[in-house]
Amino acid sequence: MAQALLTHGGYEARRAASDADRDRAFALRYRAFVDPKGQGRERDGFDGLFDHVLIERAGEVVGTYRYAVFDNMALVSKGYSSQHYDLAPLARTEGKAMEMGRFCLAPEVHDADVLRVAWGAMAALVDRADVKLLFGCSSFPGVDPNPYHDAFALLARDYQSAPGMRVGRKSREIVTFPDATPDPQVARAALPPLLRTYLGMGGWVSDHAVVDRQMGTLHVFTGVEIDRVPPARARALRVLANGSHGTD
Repeated sequence: MAQALLTHGGYEARRAASDADRDRAFALRYRAFVDPKGQGRERDGFDGLFDHVLIERAGEVVGTYRYAVFDNMALVSKGYSSQHYDLAPLARTEGKAMEMGRFCLAPEVHDADVLRVAWGAMAALVDRADVKLLFGCSSFPGVDPNPYHDAFALLARDYQSAPGMRVGRKSREIVTFPDATPDPQVARAALPPLLRTYLGMGGWVSDHAVVDRQMGTLHVFTGVEIDRVPPARARALRVLANGSHGTD
């Protein structure tokens, strides 16, 4: 078994070390993305490219995500997000990139410490690999964009990427963000927790959402430039990451 990336509040984050570990991650993904009471496995052809992180408590997997490190931005086209977005603009920047995906918690888990452990472990991985850009797809449940009108308008107004980092449109079925004044309270309530965390770290998004009927979600490309994470947030993550962790 791999040593812990981080332990905190009774939770432990570690990399999957065996096929059995990965199977447990796929089982949780099925419950999170397909059927909360189901016994299936959610997996795709990209899983072999990624490492998988398990967040456990008392031997039970309560959270998981996968990640892959690309030695330069030109290689991000090999990842999952590239099938939905044109990532060519990212190739102009320097440094390593890390793609994070399939982030989910057990449906019955509502403890904020799970998210803290997940992000603390991610901060440790980012620092170890000297990553310059963290990116992925942030998912909204369902494929109907109407409930997210205000959220999409808020993203369009306040969280667009710089023009030089703006990924292009590639998927056949997309939702263009509205040019409208959002109700901030309604908008923020509709933002998924993962996306709120990205944005709190200075993250930015694409100018559209992709309709993913296979997953039953709408998702937006999301990026965080590590050097632009607000100092207070970066310090808090590093304190958590370095306060109680193992080495591999």
